[in-house]
Amino acid sequence: MPVDIGRRELIAALSSAAAWPLTARAQGSERVRRVGMLLAGYESDPDWQLVVAAFVQSLAKLGWTEGANLVLDHRWGGGDRERFRRDAAELIGLHPDVIWATASLPLLLLKRETRTTPIVFSQVYDPVGSGFVASLARPEANITGFTQGEFSMGGKMLEVLREVAPQVSRVAVILNPDQPPQVAIWHTLEATAAPSFGVRVTAADVQGAADIEDAIGDFAHEPNGGLIVLPGPINTAHRELIIGLAARHHLPAVYPFRYFVADGGLVSYGSDRAEQSRQAAGYVDRILKGAKPSDLPVQHPTKFELVINLQTAKALGFDVSPTLLNRADELIE
Repeated sequence: MPVDIGRRELIAALSSAAAWPLTARAQGSERVRRVGMLLAGYESDPDWQLVVAAFVQSLAKLGWTEGANLVLDHRWGGGDRERFRRDAAELIGLHPDVIWATASLPLLLLKRETRTTPIVFSQVYDPVGSGFVASLARPEANITGFTQGEFSMGGKMLEVLREVAPQVSRVAVILNPDQPPQVAIWHTLEATAAPSFGVRVTAADVQGAADIEDAIGDFAHEPNGGLIVLPGPINTAHRELIIGLAARHHLPAVYPFRYFVADGGLVSYGSDRAEQSRQAAGYVDRILKGAKPSDLPVQHPTKFELVINLQTAKALGFDVSPTLLNRADELIE
Protein backbone atom coordinates (compact mmCIF):
# COMPACT_ATOMS: atom_id res chain seq x y z
CA MET A 1 0.00 0.00 0.00
CA PRO A 2 1.56 3.37 -1.01
CA VAL A 3 2.38 5.80 1.75
CA ASP A 4 4.06 9.18 1.98
CA ILE A 5 7.35 7.75 3.26
CA GLY A 6 10.60 9.31 2.10
CA ARG A 7 8.97 12.08 0.08
CA ARG A 8 10.81 14.79 1.98
CA GLU A 9 14.08 13.15 1.17
CA LEU A 10 13.05 12.81 -2.47
CA ILE A 11 12.06 16.46 -2.71
CA ALA A 12 15.32 17.52 -1.10
CA ALA A 13 17.37 15.41 -3.50
CA LEU A 14 15.51 16.51 -6.59
CA SER A 15 15.25 20.14 -5.56
CA SER A 16 19.02 20.32 -5.32
CA ALA A 17 19.09 19.72 -9.07
CA ALA A 18 16.71 22.65 -9.64
CA ALA A 19 18.92 24.88 -7.51
CA TRP A 20 22.10 24.37 -9.53
CA PRO A 21 23.83 27.52 -10.87
CA LEU A 22 21.86 29.37 -13.50
CA THR A 23 24.96 30.21 -15.59
CA ALA A 24 27.08 27.86 -17.59
CA ARG A 25 30.30 27.82 -19.57
CA ALA A 26 31.05 25.73 -22.58
CA GLN A 27 33.39 22.86 -21.99
CA GLY A 28 35.65 22.39 -24.95
CA SER A 29 33.96 23.42 -28.18
CA GLU A 30 30.42 22.33 -27.22
CA ARG A 31 27.83 25.04 -27.72
CA VAL A 32 25.96 26.16 -24.63
CA ARG A 33 22.18 26.13 -25.12
CA ARG A 34 19.69 28.30 -23.25
CA VAL A 35 16.29 27.10 -21.99
CA GLY A 36 13.78 29.51 -20.47
CA MET A 37 11.25 28.37 -17.86
CA LEU A 38 8.06 30.36 -17.17
CA LEU A 39 6.46 28.65 -14.20
CA ALA A 40 2.96 29.14 -12.80
CA GLY A 41 3.91 28.30 -9.22
CA TYR A 42 5.91 29.78 -6.37
CA GLU A 43 9.60 29.06 -5.91
CA SER A 44 9.05 28.34 -2.21
CA ASP A 45 6.48 25.61 -2.93
CA PRO A 46 8.04 22.13 -2.40
CA ASP A 47 5.66 20.50 -4.87
CA TRP A 48 6.65 22.97 -7.59
CA GLN A 49 10.30 22.34 -6.78
CA LEU A 50 9.62 18.66 -7.36
CA VAL A 51 8.02 19.45 -10.72
CA VAL A 52 11.00 21.55 -11.82
CA ALA A 53 13.53 19.05 -10.51
CA ALA A 54 11.88 16.29 -12.58
CA PHE A 55 12.34 18.48 -15.68
CA VAL A 56 15.98 19.31 -14.89
CA GLN A 57 16.94 15.73 -14.07
CA SER A 58 15.28 14.45 -17.25
CA LEU A 59 17.31 16.92 -19.30
CA ALA A 60 20.46 15.75 -17.52
CA LYS A 61 19.70 12.13 -18.44
CA LEU A 62 19.39 13.28 -22.04
CA GLY A 63 22.82 14.91 -21.93
CA TRP A 64 21.96 18.50 -20.99
CA THR A 65 23.61 19.65 -17.78
CA GLU A 66 23.74 23.07 -16.15
CA GLY A 67 27.32 24.21 -15.76
CA ALA A 68 28.36 22.26 -18.85
CA ASN A 69 26.27 22.74 -21.99
CA LEU A 70 23.08 24.30 -20.64
CA VAL A 71 21.81 27.56 -19.13
CA LEU A 72 18.41 27.50 -17.41
CA ASP A 73 16.57 30.78 -16.86
CA HIS A 74 13.86 30.32 -14.19
CA ARG A 75 10.95 32.74 -13.80
CA TRP A 76 8.28 32.11 -11.14
CA GLY A 77 5.03 33.96 -11.78
CA GLY A 78 2.77 32.51 -9.08
CA GLY A 79 -0.69 33.85 -9.88
CA ASP A 80 0.40 37.38 -10.83
CA ARG A 81 -0.60 38.25 -14.40
CA GLU A 82 1.52 41.40 -14.55
CA ARG A 83 4.57 39.53 -13.32
CA PHE A 84 3.98 36.87 -15.96
CA ARG A 85 3.83 39.58 -18.62
CA ARG A 86 7.13 41.10 -17.52
CA ASP A 87 8.82 37.72 -17.18
CA ALA A 88 7.61 36.58 -20.61
CA ALA A 89 9.11 39.67 -22.25
CA GLU A 90 12.33 39.28 -20.27
CA LEU A 91 12.74 35.62 -21.21
CA ILE A 92 12.26 36.36 -24.90
CA GLY A 93 14.87 39.11 -24.57
CA LEU A 94 17.41 36.51 -23.42
CA HIS A 95 17.07 34.76 -26.82
CA PRO A 96 16.54 31.22 -25.53
CA ASP A 97 16.70 28.21 -27.80
CA VAL A 98 13.40 26.98 -26.34
CA ILE A 99 11.04 27.88 -23.48
CA TRP A 100 9.10 25.56 -21.18
CA ALA A 101 5.81 27.10 -19.97
CA THR A 102 3.42 25.67 -17.40
CA ALA A 103 -0.30 26.57 -17.51
CA SER A 104 -2.39 28.62 -19.92
CA LEU A 105 -1.70 32.17 -18.69
CA PRO A 106 2.10 31.99 -19.03
CA LEU A 107 1.68 30.37 -22.43
CA LEU A 108 -0.74 33.07 -23.60
CA LEU A 109 1.63 35.87 -22.62
CA LEU A 110 4.59 34.13 -24.24
CA LYS A 111 2.61 33.70 -27.44
CA ARG A 112 2.00 37.44 -27.50
CA GLU A 113 5.74 38.04 -27.25
CA THR A 114 6.99 35.67 -29.95
CA ARG A 115 5.90 33.70 -32.97
CA THR A 116 9.35 32.21 -33.60
CA THR A 117 10.95 31.04 -30.32
CA PRO A 118 10.05 27.36 -29.77
CA ILE A 119 7.76 26.81 -26.76
CA VAL A 120 6.89 23.54 -25.03
CA PHE A 121 3.92 23.71 -22.65
CA SER A 122 2.50 21.47 -19.97
CA GLN A 123 -0.57 21.63 -17.69
CA VAL A 124 -2.76 23.31 -20.31
CA TYR A 125 -6.39 22.45 -21.07
CA ASP A 126 -7.77 22.77 -24.60
CA PRO A 127 -4.76 24.20 -26.47
CA VAL A 128 -6.71 24.08 -29.74
CA GLY A 129 -9.77 25.93 -28.40
CA SER A 130 -7.50 28.43 -26.69
CA GLY A 131 -5.76 29.19 -29.99
CA PHE A 132 -2.32 27.97 -28.96
CA VAL A 133 -2.05 25.29 -31.64
CA ALA A 134 -3.87 24.58 -34.89
CA SER A 135 -4.54 20.93 -34.01
CA LEU A 136 -3.19 18.28 -31.67
CA ALA A 137 -1.68 16.22 -34.47
CA ARG A 138 -0.21 19.19 -36.35
CA PRO A 139 0.41 22.10 -33.99
CA GLU A 140 1.92 24.33 -36.69
CA ALA A 141 3.82 27.51 -35.72
CA ASN A 142 6.21 27.48 -32.72
CA ILE A 143 4.21 25.86 -29.90
CA THR A 144 3.61 22.27 -28.81
CA GLY A 145 3.38 20.32 -25.57
CA PHE A 146 1.25 18.30 -23.19
CA THR A 147 -2.33 18.91 -22.13
CA GLN A 148 -3.64 18.64 -18.59
CA GLY A 149 -6.42 16.30 -19.65
CA GLU A 150 -9.79 16.33 -21.33
CA PHE A 151 -13.01 18.00 -20.25
CA SER A 152 -14.36 14.63 -19.09
CA MET A 153 -11.97 14.90 -16.12
CA GLY A 154 -14.76 16.51 -14.12
CA GLY A 155 -16.74 13.29 -14.33
CA LYS A 156 -13.80 11.28 -13.00
CA MET A 157 -13.42 13.70 -10.11
CA LEU A 158 -17.10 13.26 -9.28
CA GLU A 159 -16.69 9.48 -9.37
CA VAL A 160 -13.81 9.68 -6.88
CA LEU A 161 -15.79 12.03 -4.62
CA ARG A 162 -18.73 9.62 -4.52
CA GLU A 163 -16.42 6.70 -3.74
CA VAL A 164 -14.99 8.56 -0.77
CA ALA A 165 -18.33 9.98 0.38
CA PRO A 166 -21.23 7.91 -1.00
CA GLN A 167 -23.83 10.02 0.80
CA VAL A 168 -23.06 13.07 -1.35
CA SER A 169 -26.12 14.00 -3.42
CA ARG A 170 -25.30 17.59 -4.33
CA VAL A 171 -22.00 19.10 -5.39
CA ALA A 172 -20.69 22.63 -5.75
CA VAL A 173 -18.12 23.00 -8.52
CA ILE A 174 -15.63 25.77 -7.65
CA LEU A 175 -14.69 27.54 -10.89
CA ASN A 176 -13.85 30.88 -12.46
CA PRO A 177 -16.31 31.73 -15.27
CA ASP A 178 -13.61 33.78 -17.01
CA GLN A 179 -11.59 30.58 -17.61
CA PRO A 180 -13.08 28.84 -20.70
CA PRO A 181 -11.54 25.42 -19.92
CA GLN A 182 -13.14 25.43 -16.46
CA VAL A 183 -16.50 26.34 -17.97
CA ALA A 184 -16.15 23.53 -20.53
CA ILE A 185 -15.37 21.01 -17.76
CA TRP A 186 -18.42 22.25 -15.87
CA HIS A 187 -20.73 21.88 -18.88
CA THR A 188 -19.49 18.33 -19.51
CA LEU A 189 -19.93 17.47 -15.84
CA GLU A 190 -23.43 18.94 -15.70
CA ALA A 191 -24.62 17.31 -18.92
CA THR A 192 -23.24 13.80 -18.58
CA ALA A 193 -21.55 12.81 -15.33
CA ALA A 194 -23.92 14.31 -12.77
CA PRO A 195 -27.09 12.67 -14.17
CA SER A 196 -25.39 9.27 -14.30
CA PHE A 197 -24.58 9.52 -10.58
CA GLY A 198 -27.92 11.04 -9.61
CA VAL A 199 -26.16 14.09 -8.22
CA ARG A 200 -27.32 17.70 -8.38
CA VAL A 201 -24.45 20.01 -9.31
CA THR A 202 -24.21 23.78 -9.05
CA ALA A 203 -21.53 26.12 -10.35
CA ALA A 204 -19.88 28.26 -7.67
CA ASP A 205 -18.46 31.17 -9.67
CA VAL A 206 -15.49 32.68 -7.86
CA GLN A 207 -13.18 35.58 -8.66
CA GLY A 208 -11.42 35.87 -5.32
CA ALA A 209 -11.34 35.04 -1.63
CA ALA A 210 -14.63 36.77 -0.75
CA ASP A 211 -16.49 34.84 -3.47
CA ILE A 212 -15.04 31.56 -2.23
CA GLU A 213 -16.12 32.20 1.36
CA ASP A 214 -19.64 33.20 0.32
CA ALA A 215 -20.09 30.33 -2.13
CA ILE A 216 -18.94 27.56 0.19
CA GLY A 217 -20.68 29.06 3.22
CA ASP A 218 -24.02 29.32 1.41
CA PHE A 219 -23.69 25.84 -0.09
CA ALA A 220 -22.97 24.26 3.30
CA HIS A 221 -26.38 25.18 4.74
CA GLU A 222 -27.94 22.00 3.36
CA PRO A 223 -26.80 18.42 4.10
CA ASN A 224 -25.10 15.80 1.91
CA GLY A 225 -22.95 18.29 0.06
CA GLY A 226 -19.50 17.93 -1.50
CA LEU A 227 -17.06 20.05 -3.50
CA ILE A 228 -15.22 19.67 -6.78
CA VAL A 229 -12.38 22.18 -7.07
CA LEU A 230 -11.31 22.70 -10.68
CA PRO A 231 -7.73 23.55 -11.68
CA GLY A 232 -7.03 27.23 -12.15
CA PRO A 233 -4.98 30.13 -10.77
CA ILE A 234 -7.65 31.45 -8.39
CA ASN A 235 -8.33 28.09 -6.79
CA THR A 236 -4.62 27.39 -6.54
CA ALA A 237 -3.81 30.78 -5.04
CA HIS A 238 -6.57 30.36 -2.43
CA ARG A 239 -6.19 26.65 -1.81
CA GLU A 240 -5.57 27.05 1.93
CA LEU A 241 -8.81 29.00 2.23
CA ILE A 242 -10.78 26.40 0.27
CA ILE A 243 -9.29 23.52 2.26
CA GLY A 244 -10.02 25.32 5.53
CA LEU A 245 -13.62 26.08 4.58
CA ALA A 246 -14.19 22.48 3.51
CA ALA A 247 -12.94 21.31 6.91
CA ARG A 248 -14.97 23.91 8.82
CA HIS A 249 -18.21 23.00 7.05
CA HIS A 250 -17.47 19.27 7.07
CA LEU A 251 -17.57 19.05 3.27
CA PRO A 252 -15.76 16.27 1.42
CA ALA A 253 -13.86 17.73 -1.52
CA VAL A 254 -11.89 16.45 -4.49
CA TYR A 255 -9.04 18.55 -5.86
CA PRO A 256 -7.10 18.54 -9.16
CA PHE A 257 -3.55 18.10 -7.84
CA ARG A 258 -1.59 16.38 -5.11
CA TYR A 259 -0.43 19.59 -3.42
CA PHE A 260 -4.01 20.36 -2.33
CA VAL A 261 -4.03 17.06 -0.44
CA ALA A 262 -0.55 17.62 0.97
CA ASP A 263 -1.91 20.88 2.40
CA GLY A 264 -4.79 19.07 4.12
CA GLY A 265 -7.37 18.46 1.41
CA LEU A 266 -9.22 15.14 1.35
CA VAL A 267 -8.50 13.63 -2.07
CA SER A 268 -7.11 14.61 -5.46
CA TYR A 269 -7.34 13.12 -8.91
CA GLY A 270 -5.48 14.58 -11.86
CA SER A 271 -2.53 14.40 -14.17
CA ASP A 272 0.87 13.64 -12.69
CA ARG A 273 2.68 16.97 -12.99
CA ALA A 274 6.15 15.53 -12.46
CA GLU A 275 5.55 13.02 -15.26
CA GLN A 276 4.46 15.85 -17.56
CA SER A 277 7.69 17.68 -16.69
CA ARG A 278 9.69 14.67 -17.78
CA GLN A 279 7.73 14.49 -21.03
CA ALA A 280 8.26 18.22 -21.63
CA ALA A 281 11.99 17.72 -21.13
CA GLY A 282 11.89 15.08 -23.87
CA TYR A 283 10.36 17.56 -26.31
CA VAL A 284 12.85 20.25 -25.28
CA ASP A 285 15.68 17.79 -25.97
CA ARG A 286 14.30 17.02 -29.42
CA ILE A 287 13.98 20.71 -30.27
CA LEU A 288 17.53 21.42 -29.08
CA LYS A 289 18.64 18.63 -31.41
CA GLY A 290 16.88 20.16 -34.41
CA ALA A 291 13.20 19.15 -34.30
CA LYS A 292 10.52 21.74 -35.03
CA PRO A 293 7.60 22.24 -32.60
CA SER A 294 5.22 21.99 -35.54
CA ASP A 295 6.38 18.41 -36.12
CA LEU A 296 5.81 17.31 -32.51
CA PRO A 297 2.16 16.44 -31.81
CA VAL A 298 0.43 17.70 -28.69
CA GLN A 299 -0.15 14.82 -26.29
CA HIS A 300 -2.67 14.07 -23.55
CA PRO A 301 -1.50 12.84 -20.12
CA THR A 302 -0.40 9.23 -19.91
CA LYS A 303 -0.43 9.07 -16.12
CA PHE A 304 -2.99 10.22 -13.56
CA GLU A 305 -2.57 10.06 -9.80
CA LEU A 306 -5.03 9.49 -6.99
CA VAL A 307 -3.89 10.85 -3.61
CA ILE A 308 -5.81 10.53 -0.34
CA ASN A 309 -5.17 12.28 2.96
CA LEU A 310 -6.08 9.67 5.58
CA GLN A 311 -5.85 12.14 8.45
CA THR A 312 -8.39 14.43 6.78
CA ALA A 313 -10.67 11.48 6.02
CA LYS A 314 -10.59 10.49 9.69
CA ALA A 315 -11.31 14.06 10.82
CA LEU A 316 -14.32 14.19 8.49
CA GLY A 317 -15.52 10.79 9.70
CA PHE A 318 -15.08 8.90 6.41
CA ASP A 319 -13.96 5.28 6.22
CA VAL A 320 -12.19 5.01 2.88
CA SER A 321 -12.95 1.67 1.23
CA PRO A 322 -10.13 -0.87 0.86
CA THR A 323 -10.73 -0.85 -2.89
CA LEU A 324 -10.06 2.88 -3.14
CA LEU A 325 -7.09 2.64 -0.78
CA ASN A 326 -5.53 -0.01 -3.00
CA ARG A 327 -6.07 2.13 -6.11
CA ALA A 328 -4.43 5.19 -4.56
CA ASP A 329 -1.01 6.20 -5.85
CA GLU A 330 -0.21 7.83 -2.52
CA LEU A 331 -1.67 7.87 0.98
CA ILE A 332 -0.77 10.82 3.19
CA GLU A 333 -1.02 9.94 6.88
